[in-house]
Amino acid sequence: MRIKILVVDDEESICEILKYNLEKEGYEVDCAYSAEDALAHDLAAYSIFILDIMMDRISGFDFAKRLKNNIATENTPIIFCSALDGEDDTVMGLNIGGDDYITKPFVISEVLARVRAVLRRSHIAHQQAYNISKSIYEPDITFKTLRVNRNEKLCYINGVEIPLTKTEFDILLFFLTHRNRIYSRDEIIRQVWGCGVDVTNRAIDTNITRLRKKLGEYGSAIITRLGFGYGFKETA
Repeated sequence: MRIKILVVDDEESICEILKYNLEKEGYEVDCAYSAEDALAHDLAAYSIFILDIMMDRISGFDFAKRLKNNIATENTPIIFCSALDGEDDTVMGLNIGGDDYITKPFVISEVLARVRAVLRRSHIAHQQAYNISKSIYEPDITFKTLRVNRNEKLCYINGVEIPLTKTEFDILLFFLTHRNRIYSRDEIIRQVWGCGVDVTNRAIDTNITRLRKKLGEYGSAIITRLGFGYGFKETA
């Protein structure tokens, strides 16, 4: 069975370019010229979504939120493809749950490479999730009264749940399981976002700043070494 891709973009020419080149790669591709049009499709049937952001009524960001809030599509990869090239836009797209962010005008060979990379990571993640589902529960990770439940993906301080985004949770889990060492931004990207993902330094800094604030008294345990990176210090 061929991999199905849904391209959502209000520019027909963009849809045609992506559809033609993706189908040459062997994918099955459908196009929707608005988020409203996309909602009429069987969204659970797709293996990846490529979304424009600036669309009438329902934006690509809002449509992505709907996908992430739908149990049938919450784990389906999303690639944003937009003329918005600001760092804030990229950060927002990744924080919403996007797996990659491509700016227009794009080079089609790069788009194809990114699609392959996202699908490859998705397959690995799916296989890992399948293997984990067959194994016993993973024990909680703790630091004093800070507790991370790896099975339910929740964080608690003094027994009170601390709401974290997926990215913030993944960063915290990485730090707690790799304590007392400084990691460069590139190392953090590989561990949290995965290889081949274009993540800016500002995106990392923003997520860590937000995480520190949410952790309150434990925020100072996430330390900065200027010129080197970040780490979690147990004695902080």
